[in-house]
Amino acid sequence: MTLRALPLLLLGLAAPVLFSAPANPPPVRVLLVTGGCCHDYELQAKALMDGAKQFGTFTWTVVNEGGKGTEAKIPLYDNPDWAKPYDVVVHNECFANTADPEYIRKITTAHKAGKPAVVVHCAMHSYRAATVDDWREFLGVTSRRHDHQSAYPVKVVARDHPALRGFPANWVTPRDELYIIEKVWPATTVLATSTSEKDGKDHAVIWTNSYHGTRVFGTTYGHGNVTWHDPVFIALLSRGLLWAAGR
Repeated sequence: MTLRALPLLLLGLAAPVLFSAPANPPPVRVLLVTGGCCHDYELQAKALMDGAKQFGTFTWTVVNEGGKGTEAKIPLYDNPDWAKPYDVVVHNECFANTADPEYIRKITTAHKAGKPAVVVHCAMHSYRAATVDDWREFLGVTSRRHDHQSAYPVKVVARDHPALRGFPANWVTPRDELYIIEKVWPATTVLATSTSEKDGKDHAVIWTNSYHGTRVFGTTYGHGNVTWHDPVFIALLSRGLLWAAGR
């Protein structure tokens, strides 16, 4: 064998390693924080966990604390490392009248430090009584009220986003609430809007936010059980989860 042929032989031996299939990625570890006023959180959790199976492999931890009222401080956030074991956190809690800035910052500090999130429906009205804007900046939108329930057409304005892959061009929500968006924060990118039947204004209904560099995916829809039974909605949340987690 000549010295000239030796590099070619070594390259041939290395080729199977260079082109071997990647190992299966580990499951996405999801913390789902839910509970509070106004919704069927047990059904919603089950619908999301069951529906997400067709989009990826997830392991779930569900924390449903604080009762069914509008004000609570759940024990989860007392641990400074509450978010550490997870790849992404889903906020689907509904505590509008909890206003303690120190408590709210126990949540936002973890996300400011880099923990991705998905925020759903009443998360946008949680902590709305607070005078500080920490939670609203984290969400990427400010909302304090909603229009009546109806079937709202959804207009996609950022078709190429990964979370909207396969999203219908003409999806109309099941009977749901349209949240009135008072402010879209500077680091937010609106992905889709719906039009108010009362004042004719367009409001963000799907978006992403870069919260100090942390990925946040959000939607204001998700009020009634009929929405959580809709495969389009579950696909949206599942792809939003994957995007937020960097998958």
